[in-house]
Amino acid sequence: MNAHLVLSDGTVYAGRLRGAQKPTAGEVIFNTAMTGYQEILTDPSYKDQIVTMTYPHIGNYGINRDDMESRQPFAAGMIVKELCAQASNWRSQEDLDPYLARHGITVLEGIDTRALVSRLREKGALAGLIVPTEGADLTALKQQAAALPGMEGKNLARNVSVAQPYRWRDVDKEAASLPTTLRVVAYDFGIKYGILRHMARLGMDVEVVPYNYPPEKILENPPQGVFLSNGPGDPEPVTEAIHAVQVLLGKVPIFGICLGHQILALALGGKTYKLKYGHHGGNHPVMDMHTGKIEITSQNHGFAVNEADLPSRVRVTHRNLNDKTVEGIEALDYPAFSVQYHPEASPGPHDAAYLFLRFRELMERHKP
Repeated sequence: MNAHLVLSDGTVYAGRLRGAQKPTAGEVIFNTAMTGYQEILTDPSYKDQIVTMTYPHIGNYGINRDDMESRQPFAAGMIVKELCAQASNWRSQEDLDPYLARHGITVLEGIDTRALVSRLREKGALAGLIVPTEGADLTALKQQAAALPGMEGKNLARNVSVAQPYRWRDVDKEAASLPTTLRVVAYDFGIKYGILRHMARLGMDVEVVPYNYPPEKILENPPQGVFLSNGPGDPEPVTEAIHAVQVLLGKVPIFGICLGHQILALALGGKTYKLKYGHHGGNHPVMDMHTGKIEITSQNHGFAVNEADLPSRVRVTHRNLNDKTVEGIEALDYPAFSVQYHPEASPGPHDAAYLFLRFRELMERHKP
């Protein structure tokens, strides 16, 4: 079925519908990863976003149970140059096209993705509609796309967070067989399974709680550490989480990733802002300001911490070498630190996996 992508700036692209083949809307962004489309689709951080894959051939290794990063795909849609009709990989359990159709995810195939990415780099991330061509009124669709809301002000953590607390050991067979020495409470703002797997392998017994879980309940039986997860949307409206971190600071070690990094910064008195087109991909260079080492990182975020607004007792620990944005902070008065990128990768390089060990060492130093 022929279809259009209509952007909020009035730009129109023509392609073909695959997957669910139904209209969809969202913020159109691009991801520069060459592989990992399954992890990207099932990362809750892509809630309400239409992901453009810059690699031209998507779906060639299919879908499997082991590479899921959450309970379901959360992306609003996907744009690709070419969607592989049949996978060829021994791990594949399902082709990508029927998987997307089964989960209601629309794909636009066949457009010039290079031209679209150039447009997004020039204009910034834009709201967009994917709609069937037949019977389409482009004038009305352009007006509809222009009226779509942006990501600012959206608390999407409430839409993707778990409803009830659970232990990771109870759902993951590998984690259940590993010895544990540290108890961690993880706030779920859109947590990825890869993060939970990393912590379990390092001896952490992780309880996952909703985004608005009262900090007073955590302190009734204090864990050795609290983790703040990744997630979608604007961090500033997630006021319940910001308040919770303010209550927990100084009482328990804290480690945050992505949205959790931004929430920690806000709890410490900092501010955040919307990036022009965000960081989405598996090849972003970041420098550890303490060691001078450079790591290639996996990233997915549209907001960032404003360095100029950080309090004097908060230190920048990591910096993006492409645009110099803040990629990591630590509090000088509390056992708390965070990074903007994804040290668990999934997908991407594993250069930054040491940060989970750093969290463990922090908890060991601050045991009650």
